[in-house]
Amino acid sequence: MFTINKKKKSLNIHSLLVSELDKLKANNIVLIDLKDKSPLADFMIIAGGNSSRHVNSMAQKSVEFLKDNKVKNISIEGMKNSDWVLIDAGDVVLHLFQHETREFYNLEKMWTQKGEAETILIGSEN
Repeated sequence: MFTINKKKKSLNIHSLLVSELDKLKANNIVLIDLKDKSPLADFMIIAGGNSSRHVNSMAQKSVEFLKDNKVKNISIEGMKNSDWVLIDAGDVVLHLFQHETREFYNLEKMWTQKGEAETILIGSEN
């Protein structure tokens, strides 16, 4: 067994998870660097799904992906309705939304200011 620097692990996991979400056809993937904003996590990923089934499937596959990458102590909220699923993986927090719920809560606006460089928009609305 080997150990991974916690910072390096976080950097790798957030990038790999964004790539995995893109493969799962997530809509409007946004990555927000929280390192200087919050002690809760280093990164927040926000992504959308086309339906509750899509959000639920992305959540299940994201959790499997995290477990396969040796991330421990994963907390999951919202799987029952799947309009908003929160996956807390320690240094990375993932929010998966249906479109209407994402618009209503608008987490991107809460955690960023217009034009901030650490917000990365990946993909487009499907």
